[in-house]
Amino acid sequence: MSLRVYNTLTREKEDFQTIEPGKVSMYLCGPTVYKPAHIGHMVGPVIFDTVKRYLSYSGYEVTFVINITDVDDKLINKAKEKGMEVKALAEQMTADYFDNLQLMGVDSVDHFPYATDYIADMQAMIQNLIDQGFAYPLNGDVYFNVTHDEDYGKLSGRSVEQMLAGTRVEANDKKKNPADFALWKGSKAGEPAWDSPWGPGRPGWHIECSVMSCKLLGESIDIHGGGLDLMFPHHENELAQSESSSGKTFVRYWMHNGLMQSGKNTGKVGGAHDKHGDKPREPSQEAQIANKLAGSAGAESVKTAVFAHHPPEIVRFFLLSTHYRSPIDFSLENIANTEKSMDGFYRMFETYGRVCGKSFYEIMAPATRDASTDLSGLPDEIGKVVADLRDRFQEAMDDDFNTGGAIGILFELRRAINGFISQNKLEEQASEDAQHQLTTLVTLFKELSNLLGVFRTPVKKNAAADDEFVNGLMDLILDIRKDARANKNWGVADKIRDALTALNVTIEDGREGVRWTRG
Repeated sequence: MSLRVYNTLTREKEDFQTIEPGKVSMYLCGPTVYKPAHIGHMVGPVIFDTVKRYLSYSGYEVTFVINITDVDDKLINKAKEKGMEVKALAEQMTADYFDNLQLMGVDSVDHFPYATDYIADMQAMIQNLIDQGFAYPLNGDVYFNVTHDEDYGKLSGRSVEQMLAGTRVEANDKKKNPADFALWKGSKAGEPAWDSPWGPGRPGWHIECSVMSCKLLGESIDIHGGGLDLMFPHHENELAQSESSSGKTFVRYWMHNGLMQSGKNTGKVGGAHDKHGDKPREPSQEAQIANKLAGSAGAESVKTAVFAHHPPEIVRFFLLSTHYRSPIDFSLENIANTEKSMDGFYRMFETYGRVCGKSFYEIMAPATRDASTDLSGLPDEIGKVVADLRDRFQEAMDDDFNTGGAIGILFELRRAINGFISQNKLEEQASEDAQHQLTTLVTLFKELSNLLGVFRTPVKKNAAADDEFVNGLMDLILDIRKDARANKNWGVADKIRDALTALNVTIEDGREGVRWTRG
C-alpha cells in the first residue's frame, strides 16, 4: 500500500507525491511564547514529529520547521503585566517550550525560526503584495485585500460573506473590506516596533508564517500542519498572501489535527486565538464548555498539570492513541488508563532482560523500511504472525498516519512475544538459539515503536511502587504469602493474591523469586 494523506484543501485522501522526489518540506505553526506551554501546545509537535519519523523510515529526507512567535499583542500585554521586557519574557517562555518538547521526545525538528529574525523579509513580501495590487497601506497599517484574491476561502470552504457573518466591525474602520486582514500593524507608544515604509510597527500574525516557511523551505512546500482551529483565519490567510505573492501553489498537503476536548465537549483546551491584526473572536460555546471542564489540567503548565502526575512518555502514547484528525478526549483519568495499559510493555522489557541478560533499551533497531528486521531465523509459526503484524502496522501508518491503528498492532505484537516466551518456557531455561529468536522479536517491536517515538529510554514513573515504605510493606506481604504457600495454606495465599489483584497489583512468580507491579 502506498502512502496516502488526507488533504484538508481537497477534503479527500491523496497519494503522497512530493515536490522534489525523495524530499519532504514540512511546516508546523508553533506557539506564541507569552506563558508556559500547556498540554494543547504538545499535540501538534508530537503528531508531526511522528509523521517525520515515519516519512524518514519510508526513505524520505525530511526538513521539519516549527516557528516561534516572539512578537504579539498577548506577549506585549503579559510582559507589561509582569513588569518585564518583551524579549526577556519571550526567551523565558521559549526555553520552557523547548524543555517540554524534549520531555515529550520531540527531537526531530530541524529549524525553530523566530519571527523577529525575519522582519526585513516580511516587509519585502508585504511590499511585493502592495506592488501587485493585493494589499494597501492605511494610516500606518497594511491590509490584504481579500476581494482581489479570486479564490480566497478555498481552504476553509467559506465565502467572504460567510466569513463576515458575526464579525464585529469598528465604527471608524477604514478598511476597504471588513474581511481584509493585517499584514503590518502600526505600533503604539512603548510597544516593540520596527521601522518600515509605512511607519513604525510590527508584522501581522499570518505574514510571519508565510515568510518563515518560504525562507526556510521554499515558496512551495509539501506539508503544512496545525490544529483544526488554525484553518480559519490563519491558514486561509497564509495561503492567500503566499500564493498572491509568488503566483505558485503554497502547500501540497494541508494536514489539520483534531482539537483536544474535555469529556465529550469538542473545543480547544487552552483558549481561542486572538492574534494581533484581526478582530478578537469569542470561542465557540463548545470550546468555552471544554475549557471550563478542562480547568487547570488543560490550560495551565503541562509540567505542573500533567507531567507531575504522569511521565511524558505516557502522555505521548496517549496523544497518539487516536487518529490525528480525531478529537482527543483529554482527562487525567484517561491518561491514567493509558499508563495502566502500558505497564504490560514495561513488564515485557523486564522479562526480556531476565531471559537474555541485556536491556531492551540497548537494542539497535533498523531505522528504515528497506532494512527492516530480518525475521528469517524465526520458527515458521511465530515468524508468519509477526511478519503479518509488521505489514499491518505499516499499512496503518500508510493510511494517513493512523497512529491509533498502529498502537493497536503494538499490543498484538506484545501478546505474540509474551506467548512465545510462555510457550517455550524461556523464563525457566532459554537456549542460545531461543535467546536470539526472542531478541529478533523484540528488535522488531523496537523498530516499530521507535516510529511512534515511545519506549526509547527507561521511564521514571511517579508510582507508589518507587516509595520505600510501599516496597517494604509489599516485601512483608509477599513473605507472608510465601510462608502460606510453603505450609500449603492455600486459603491465605489466595486471599492475599485476590486482595492485591483488586488493588491493581500484579504478582509474577519466576526463577529469581516473586515480582510485583502496580497499575
